[in-house]
Amino acid sequence: MDILNTCFETTKNYHSIAFYSHLVPIFISLVLIFFTLGKSKSSYITKIFSVFVGLFCLWLIGDLVLWTSQNYNLVNFSWAPLDYINVLFYLFGAYFFVIIAIKKDLNIFYKSIILILSLPAFYITASGGSVVYFDQAVCESINNDFLTKYKLFIEFLSVTTILLVGIFNFKKETKENRKKILIVGLSIILFFSVFSITEYISSVTGVYEINLYSLFILPIFLVGIIYSIINLKVFDFKVFGTQLIVYLLFILIASQFIFVRTPVNIVLTGFTLILIIFFGNILINSVKREIKQKEEMEVISKNLIEANEKLKGLDKLKTEFLSLATHQIRSPLTAIKGYTSMLLEGSFGKVVPEQQEPLERVLQTSNSLAIMVEDFLSVSKIESGGMKYIIEPFDFKEMASDTYSDLKITAEKKGLVMNFSSDTEELVMVSGDREKLRQVVINLIDNSIKYTPEGSISLGLVYENNKVIFSIKDTGVGVSPETKEKLFHKFNRGEAGKMNTTGSGLGLYLAKEIIKAHHGRVWLESEGLGKGTTFLVELPTIPKE
Repeated sequence: MDILNTCFETTKNYHSIAFYSHLVPIFISLVLIFFTLGKSKSSYITKIFSVFVGLFCLWLIGDLVLWTSQNYNLVNFSWAPLDYINVLFYLFGAYFFVIIAIKKDLNIFYKSIILILSLPAFYITASGGSVVYFDQAVCESINNDFLTKYKLFIEFLSVTTILLVGIFNFKKETKENRKKILIVGLSIILFFSVFSITEYISSVTGVYEINLYSLFILPIFLVGIIYSIINLKVFDFKVFGTQLIVYLLFILIASQFIFVRTPVNIVLTGFTLILIIFFGNILINSVKREIKQKEEMEVISKNLIEANEKLKGLDKLKTEFLSLATHQIRSPLTAIKGYTSMLLEGSFGKVVPEQQEPLERVLQTSNSLAIMVEDFLSVSKIESGGMKYIIEPFDFKEMASDTYSDLKITAEKKGLVMNFSSDTEELVMVSGDREKLRQVVINLIDNSIKYTPEGSISLGLVYENNKVIFSIKDTGVGVSPETKEKLFHKFNRGEAGKMNTTGSGLGLYLAKEIIKAHHGRVWLESEGLGKGTTFLVELPTIPKE
């Protein structure tokens, strides 16, 4: 009985603080284990975390018995395994951090190392050598000296491992993962360090009450873990994270009943608990609604992405079909143009006057259709990424002049006056694909011919500052300010499309893409409907030596 009384008298002054410093972390630890196992028990991170927190919870329970129990046998029984539990707690704390940092479970080799490191402490504890004898004078056991030093070695090894693994993986991770490593790593190191330092000081000074105060740092460690669970998605709990915070707040406030004594403080603490329950319930329901809406939006977003992928697939099939179809049309169309031209030239005999006009219309329509087919083929190549450019130096002025000569007859047959002028007699050398750029010039001139009922078309070339600007100015139907930008989009011909339905609506789009590939630009200027249009092409030239 003297021993019992001595133990009780020695520790009774610390009962309140011992209950608070132990029970709050025990409850918080149990809640964490409950949530992690209940919501993602199949995860290896969850399992290691639960063992890690569970071991410390077990250590807290054993240590609480030492501070509050009046039963000598229970005190002695609880004291014996604490150092071994402490060793396991440190090893699993390091294990937990490492698998978060490397994002995978350890292989059998490293697991074997953890097991081997725990064996000395297990052997000493299992053989009954962890406690040398019980000191009745101070109501404390004298621990095995080797086990105490070995425990400190494991503590140092665990903290060092966390630091090294954290630093190594921090450098090569994303911003979010760096934050996870930093928060979790610092939380564990903070608690381990404070716990080890205070334990060492208490063993040296003999003032073991210091250990009670070191436990107050545990909430900071748990806050770091909880933060990781909720915000950094270590376990991805969603709404359960909010519930966890509310429950933890309830535990922390309820624990104040250990200290409060006056009726006023009891009422205030009780009222605070009621408010936490009320507003906590509102918060949880609000988060549930928000998460439900977020999940619905994620489903919609996923469906839109899938629909977009299907549309891309259909668009690709459309492009491939268009390319194949226009390719097949080009061969017979070339034959129609060739034979019609030969008929008009009298290669198969003289053409009677009644046949002249129909054959000319066939040739004109064939030419327009040939341009349209080329446009379709070029657009399909651009969209599929198959457009090839043969880049070589050539005289842009010569190419423009030849194209003017080829299309001048077509303009004159429509009753239009067409002329070409250049501000230089020199060669205007550019580096590019001659045929592709010629196609652009043909499209722009053909566009002016189509949409100019009467009047003239003037082609001009200006060469200055290592740039050439080629312009096509007509007296045609003009363009409204609203239509200017749209005209360079696919299948958009603006208001003028109503007077000419033979175009594809691809010429200007194709011109923009080809010129852009040559590091130039194309644009139009017009004062409005009925006031004509000027198309301009700007290209870089080869600098003169």
